[in-house]
Amino acid sequence: MRAEQARLLKELEKENARLKKLVADISLDNAILKEAAQGDS
Repeated sequence: MRAEQARLLKELEKENARLKKLVADISLDNAILKEAAQGDS
């Protein structure tokens, strides 16, 4: 059972890293769009 838990943990850590990168990308896109919208005023 321990080997299975270790495999699952690695899988979850990998998914967590992927999601964190996605959030960072979206946050950057959002900041760029906000800046662009302020420039339009």
